[in-house]
Amino acid sequence: MAGARSHKDLICWQRAYELKLHVYELLRVGTITRDFKLREQLRESAGAAPRLIAEGFGRYYPAEFSKYLRFANGELQETIESLDDGVDRRHFTQDQVIPLQRLAKRSSKAISRLIKYLGTADAPGERPTPPRRRRGSREPKEPQEPQEPQ
Repeated sequence: MAGARSHKDLICWQRAYELKLHVYELLRVGTITRDFKLREQLRESAGAAPRLIAEGFGRYYPAEFSKYLRFANGELQETIESLDDGVDRRHFTQDQVIPLQRLAKRSSKAISRLIKYLGTADAPGERPTPPRRRRGSREPKEPQEPQEPQ
C-alpha cells in the first residue's frame, strides 16, 4: 500500500469494483428482475464492498482502515451467498455465478493481505514503532558475575 495514492490503486478495490459491475449486468435481465428483494440485496452488497474500501482508505489511520476492510469483506461474503441463493431460486446458472464468486474471493484475499500489512503500518506522520516481541519470548539474560559476601 505504500505506493497507493488513491483507493483505486488497491487490488482489493479493483476486484470488488469489477465484481460490482458484473453483478449489475447480471441483474438487468431474466427472472431476477421480478425478485425485488434478492435483486436489491445483491445490488447493495456488491456495491457496498468498493464503497467501504474507498471510505476506509480515506480514514487515514491503519486501524480505522482495517475496520472498513473487514466490513467490505463481509459484504463480499454476502454477495457470494446471495449469488448462490440466485442459483437456488433458478435465476442464474452456476456458469454465470462462478466467475463472479471467484472475483469476490480474489478481492477478499487481497483485503486480508492488506489488513495484515496495516497491522504493521504506522499512520502517516507518526514515528515508527519498535518491532514487537512475540509472546512468551524472552531476551536472553546476560550472565551475572557472582557477588562477594560483604
